[in-house]
Amino acid sequence: MESSFKADILKGKVALLTGGGSGIGFEISTQFGKHGASVAVMGRRKSVLDSAVATLQSLGIPAVGFVGDVRKQEDAKRVVESTVKHFGRVDILVNAAAGNFLVSAEDLSTNGFRTVMDIDSVGTFTMCREALPYLKKGGPGRDSSNGGTILNISATLHYTASWYQIHVSAAKAAVDAITRNLALEWGSEYDIRVNGIAPGPIADTTGMSKLIPEEINSKAGNNIPLFKLGEKWDIAMAALYLSSDAGKYINGTTLIVDGGLWLSQPRRLPKEAVKQLSRVVEKRVRNAPAGLPTSKL
Repeated sequence: MESSFKADILKGKVALLTGGGSGIGFEISTQFGKHGASVAVMGRRKSVLDSAVATLQSLGIPAVGFVGDVRKQEDAKRVVESTVKHFGRVDILVNAAAGNFLVSAEDLSTNGFRTVMDIDSVGTFTMCREALPYLKKGGPGRDSSNGGTILNISATLHYTASWYQIHVSAAKAAVDAITRNLALEWGSEYDIRVNGIAPGPIADTTGMSKLIPEEINSKAGNNIPLFKLGEKWDIAMAALYLSSDAGKYINGTTLIVDGGLWLSQPRRLPKEAVKQLSRVVEKRVRNAPAGLPTSKL
């Protein structure tokens, strides 16, 4: 799809993306590059990074990949410093690295719970902390008038509750708290904007194929108010908005991009059945004696 943003909206910016070599992270990497940014991607699998960087470079995007694990502070520090050494600065940090799998709470080990928390929440904080010296106003390659931008990829799982994802729900709740607190502290002190994106079901992602059985996956859009799954492109466009000057006054917000799914529940009755029931109730109201409580109708 064609972007609605100017092709140079991120011109001169340098973006570092964890989990930027695959899935939603890679689509954000691609769109950032297509809109003028230089891109550094971080991940644990060298083969995935090499393929991603080759694809980005084939599109004319200045790109580099660094192997690293967001759970390890030394890796986070090395990758941030390597990005600055390669491109001269860092303007945008996107925390897209995540872990997920379906498991009931009673079958989830403490180690499994901790692993997802470490990747999603601790990893997000660690990357933010290591990038701070380079994102704050007056940091290397940056003047004293403005800071950089942090974007954390979250979810909507914890807004209510989600079956068999207690570990991910807890981790993403922590990510949202990190987003708000850093927006408060670092926004006021360092002029760093910190926001998030909470994707809904996104087609052609590992999450959809791994977490939702195929027979349910094919009908997943039926319960979404817009009656369709999202695309990785939708998340990338939201990331462009929040990371560019188009969103320069947005701070501490997690933008929900899920077609309205988090607001909805599966329909229990067809619309025509609801209309018929409504007509019956309205007729009772019209014909009821004055003063009769509605509970008696």
